[in-house]
Amino acid sequence: MSILQNYIKIINNISNLTSKTKLIVVCKNQNIDKIQSILDYGHKDFGENKVQEAKSKWSQNIKDKYNINLHLIGSLQSNKAEIAFNFFDFIHTLDNEKLANIFSKLENNTHRKINYFIQVNIGNEIQKSGIGINELVSFSNYCKNELKLNVLGLMCIPPVDKDPNEYFSELRNLNIKNSFNDLSIGMSADYEKAIKYDSTFVRLGSSIFKENSN
Repeated sequence: MSILQNYIKIINNISNLTSKTKLIVVCKNQNIDKIQSILDYGHKDFGENKVQEAKSKWSQNIKDKYNINLHLIGSLQSNKAEIAFNFFDFIHTLDNEKLANIFSKLENNTHRKINYFIQVNIGNEIQKSGIGINELVSFSNYCKNELKLNVLGLMCIPPVDKDPNEYFSELRNLNIKNSFNDLSIGMSADYEKAIKYDSTFVRLGSSIFKENSN
């Protein structure tokens, strides 16, 4: 199947499961030629893992022509926060006060507002980014109430070797506890499960760009 056929199959599957979930097409390591058919089809939400790769790929002309939303879904270092702030519409990996303070200052100085998800280290994994569950309430309140950031909800990446259902369920409960409406969970291998837990954004790349998939 072609990239466009993979994309249409997934879009139709999501539509059959829910009307509340948006697909973020993850374009890590894909050039614009590979993405073009999806752009032409009218898709609006695209995700990138790295700031520099995104900037080299998405020209302002392309962004304006197709009126797309760019989502940063990879971890973010503070020294690249300003570039990310000026380039992306959504940041899915807000996970510490230093970053939050930088974004708050940038918003105050530029009057530009973007959207954020707080990344939670739901599996308490040393190698993964994300705020700890025990710190989440205070960090969430700080971002929303003190800094006035437009935090839409929570995001996580469950441990790869475990059933994601328990982690999706826990994150949904944390989302409700923190009075959020949106949830960024689900990737190529588990997006159907994520939808059952009220995901509003799923992030898929490999299942779309594998041209020989069935």
